[in-house]
Amino acid sequence: MDVLTKEQRRKNMQNIRSKDTSIELALRKALWNDGYRYRKNYKKLPGKPDIALTQYKIAVFCDSEFFHGKDWDALKTRLGRSEKGEYWIKKIERNMNRDNEIEKELHYLGWKVIRFWGKDIKKNPEACVQVIREAIFEQMMEKSELE
Repeated sequence: MDVLTKEQRRKNMQNIRSKDTSIELALRKALWNDGYRYRKNYKKLPGKPDIALTQYKIAVFCDSEFFHGKDWDALKTRLGRSEKGEYWIKKIERNMNRDNEIEKELHYLGWKVIRFWGKDIKKNPEACVQVIREAIFEQMMEKSELE
């Protein structure tokens, strides 16, 4: 059962951002400090990646654990016992399906997709930057093999 009133819950949900979230800002700051330049919320690509390194064709998504279904089986079980569980289960499953479709589209367009969970970014943004560095290196190696 929800401990907040309907009005409190509504205000809480209205404050959830889709752009410039704290996890995005943390990762972008770490990338910028490392010398990488990027586009944010790149509208020219499906799904508007949170960060797009256009030079390397790398799309980065910063996903919150709840809305993108981290540990889905456990979360689904917990939501199933809640008052509005059916609504949230459908919504999160739609989000997960949309994430998969967007990823397929981007791969088809020749882009590498990297997804990070919010807690991983908050805990260690430098490790996330290292994953991106390795992806850039791989993209550069593939490009040089084609030449």
